[in-house]
Amino acid sequence: MKHNPAFLALVESILPQINEVTIEELLANQKYTLIDVREDHEWNKGHLPNAQHLGKGIIERDIETRFPDKDMPLALYCGGGYRSAMAALNLQVMGYSQVVSVAGGYKAWLERQLPLETD
Repeated sequence: MKHNPAFLALVESILPQINEVTIEELLANQKYTLIDVREDHEWNKGHLPNAQHLGKGIIERDIETRFPDKDMPLALYCGGGYRSAMAALNLQVMGYSQVVSVAGGYKAWLERQLPLETD
C-alpha cells in the first residue's frame, strides 16, 4: 500500500517517541500481550497467534476496560507498523508504561512465513 506523504510524516514524527520491537524480539520475549489494532475485516482474514483484537478506532476508548494494569507489557501491531505506532503513542499518553509497536507488523510476520490464526 502506498501511503500519503502527510501520513508518513506523522508516523516519522511519532517513531522517536515510542519503542518498537522486531518480530524476532517479540518471539524471543514472551512477556508481551499481543494486540492487533487493524480493522475488523483485516483481523477476520488472519491474525498472529494468541493476539487480541482492539482496532485502532476503539483502542483508546476500550483499553482500560480490557487491560486496566497500565504496567502490563503490551505489543501492538497493524498491517505495517504505522497505525500501531500511533496507537502506542496514545497509550503512552494515557499512562501505559510498557507498550511497544511491532516494526513491520503483520506484513513482517507474513514475510517470515510464521503461523496465523483465524476465527
